Amino acid sequence: MSNKAIFEVCAFNIQSAIVAEKAGAARVELCDNPMEGGTTPSYGAIRQTREKINIALYPIIRPRAGNYLYDDNEYEIIRQDIEMCKELGCNGISIGAQKIDGGMDTDRLKQIVEWAYPMGVTCNRAFDNTPDPYKALEDIISTGCERILTSGQKTGAPEGTVLLNELVTLAGDRIIIMPGAGINATNIKQLLQQTGAKEFHGSAKNTVADTMQFANTLVSDFGKVYLADEDEIRKIIACL
Repeated sequence: MSNKAIFEVCAFNIQSAIVAEKAGAARVELCDNPMEGGTTPSYGAIRQTREKINIALYPIIRPRAGNYLYDDNEYEIIRQDIEMCKELGCNGISIGAQKIDGGMDTDRLKQIVEWAYPMGVTCNRAFDNTPDPYKALEDIISTGCERILTSGQKTGAPEGTVLLNELVTLAGDRIIIMPGAGINATNIKQLLQQTGAKEFHGSAKNTVADTMQFANTLVSDFGKVYLADEDEIRKIIACL
């Protein structure tokens, strides 16, 4: 088995997912709404992306922005979206579930893992908003999730290397710790050395220029489009 580390790309559209595969990424986390931290992509987006890429596809399952404290209606939405991902041939999902005190909701996560089977489940950066990362680590392991996406509870992974290394050591072979946020080609080698992680996550995104020939300057609610940078992803992977 190869000791080479792998890179997962957070893709906010199908174009970025295609770029990720072309550049050598091992997996895509497909998201919508980048300015909201990522929400569940549409049926059409997941289906078309699944048809166009051959690498692993893990859509984020997040019915809204904000915290990861969901009510019963939202969990029913989550259940149906998980079923959709399964039907469309996804390899797994990325998700988080918390209790009101900030701790991981192990009962809900166990249920999610059951709903998702045989797909894999990544516990996303809900982990970074828990008051006790060491307890959260053990709680998540107990639910059957296969990995944790985390910045080491800092703004970005480069600032969270101390905790990330501790988590990698404590996790051992029980769960994968995948550093993410703020990762690029200039810091990936240092992160690899300082954390001991074998999987990394990033978007490597750039803002796409508007190619429309007309724009009404009085209207500003169109938002921005982001595209993964193929060269940047290749540089990151080369370092791994």
